[in-house]
Amino acid sequence: MTLHSGLLICDKPQGWTSHQVVGRVRRLMGTRKVGHAGTLDPMATGVLIVGVNRATRLLGHLALHDKRYEATIRLGMATTTDDAEGEPSGGADAAHLDRAVVEAELPAFRGEIQQVPSSVSAIKVNGQRAYKLVRDGEQVELKSRAVTVSHYEVLDLRHVTEGERTYCDVDVEVECSSGTYIRALARDLGAALRVGGHLTALRRTRIGGYNLTDLPVVELDSDDQPELLGMARAAALSFPVVTLDEEQVRDVGFGRSLKGLAVPGNPTGVLSPDGELLALYRPDEEDPAIARPVAVLAQ
Repeated sequence: MTLHSGLLICDKPQGWTSHQVVGRVRRLMGTRKVGHAGTLDPMATGVLIVGVNRATRLLGHLALHDKRYEATIRLGMATTTDDAEGEPSGGADAAHLDRAVVEAELPAFRGEIQQVPSSVSAIKVNGQRAYKLVRDGEQVELKSRAVTVSHYEVLDLRHVTEGERTYCDVDVEVECSSGTYIRALARDLGAALRVGGHLTALRRTRIGGYNLTDLPVVELDSDDQPELLGMARAAALSFPVVTLDEEQVRDVGFGRSLKGLAVPGNPTGVLSPDGELLALYRPDEEDPAIARPVAVLAQ
């Protein structure tokens, strides 16, 4: 039996874990070899790239692409998890905030910034996930890391009064590098405005060249087997690609380096003459006229 390989673009529903999406795809595709790129929290929705069979070897590279999000930040309360699932941990009335005041703080969070990830992230501390340590009652302090926020804009703003406190709910759009935590952006914006802040909604609308408008999206509530996005097209959406001659194809089959081939990117997809994705290659660090294998994908 031929095991088909390729990618699926899923719109993860709210309340589902990324692992639950993988489980659903395993049942739809009839294979255990399924994985995903770029985990989304259960509260979040949007683009989740799922790889099937040999395409799972692409996922680690796809997760490194930049991403675009739409989010809602509630100003006026901080939480223990930096999102709506945590317990209140301070804050102040936000009735005085308006769009001009909020937007005046955003330039500090654009460009390359140092960001401390949320303590309930999946980052490992002494071999254990930070979120597990926090849930076990331990104090976790993560180191700051450099991330890039290329776009951070206010889409809408409104005030909500609950009890004796008025909150300011801000809808934002963010484009950022891999590894950026939108929850941390919400936390830090609230801190900058001295009222506290946390994330109440998050939707990922793009990972690299993959989005929900230009590509077929899997119907997770349907029992029909979805059509896979072929590996060659998937590579072309993600990396530069080059087509090889027959001699180079044979070398790829043995996992050899390719002399005399200057590939333009790390990685670069290499295709057979009939358009099959064979492997990912990168330039040699000392001689750019030599391409080194990153992952051989051909059967």
